[in-house]
Amino acid sequence: MAEIIKILIAEDEPSLGQIIKESLETRNFKVYLAQNGEEAYTLYKTKAPKLLVLDVMMPKKDGFTLAKEIRQEDNAIPIIFLTAKSQTQDVVEGFTIGGNDYLKKPFSMEELIVRINNLLHRITLQKSAEIITIGAYIFDFPKQTLTYQELNQQLTHREAHLLFHLVKNKNQVLDRSMILKKLWGDDDFFNGRSMDVFITKLRKKLKNDDSIQIINVRGYGYKLVC
Repeated sequence: MAEIIKILIAEDEPSLGQIIKESLETRNFKVYLAQNGEEAYTLYKTKAPKLLVLDVMMPKKDGFTLAKEIRQEDNAIPIIFLTAKSQTQDVVEGFTIGGNDYLKKPFSMEELIVRINNLLHRITLQKSAEIITIGAYIFDFPKQTLTYQELNQQLTHREAHLLFHLVKNKNQVLDRSMILKKLWGDDDFFNGRSMDVFITKLRKKLKNDDSIQIINVRGYGYKLVC
C-alpha cells in the first residue's frame, strides 16, 4: 500500500485554502490547513508533514519568517511559496531563505500538484544518491553537505540539487533553460536571476580547491570544471 504523504498548507484566504486542501486530498494526500503563520508552525511541529505550501502574506507570521524558523530546524523539507508578489527581489529572497519553488497567484491546481509531485520525486532521488567526490570536496547529496577537510558546509535543498546536476554533467555545459525548468519550473527572467545567485553561492562554497570552477558559458549555461 502506497504511503500517504502529509502536506501542510498555510493560506489565510479561507476559500483558496479549502480549494487547495480538497484538491490535494483527491490525490490521496493528507492535508493540514492553517490560516496564519503561528498556527502553521504549531501544525509543522505536531503533524510532521513531508512538504510545506506557504503563503507569503499571512497574519501573525508571514511565510518568509515562518520558513526561516523552520529552516533552522529542518534543512531538507521541501517548501513552496504562494504569493501575489512578482518583484525580482521577492523571488530571490524566497529562494535564498530556502524555498524550493515559488508559485505566483493566480495559479491552477494542476500546476501546484505537478510542482508538489516533482519536489517529492527529487527527495526520493536524493535519498538514493551516493556520496560524490568533487576535487578535494566530499559532496553528500542525501545529507546535503559539502565537506572540505574539517570544514563541513550545509547546503540548502536547491543548492544541493543544482550542484548535483552540475556534477552529473561535469566538464560539459549544463543547459540553462533545461535546469531552470527542471528545478525552478520555468526559465523566466526572475528564476534566471535566482539561479545566478545560487551559482555564486556554490562558487564561494567550493573556493578552497582552485582546481574547481563553475564557468558561465554565455548564452548556453554553466559548466563545472574539475
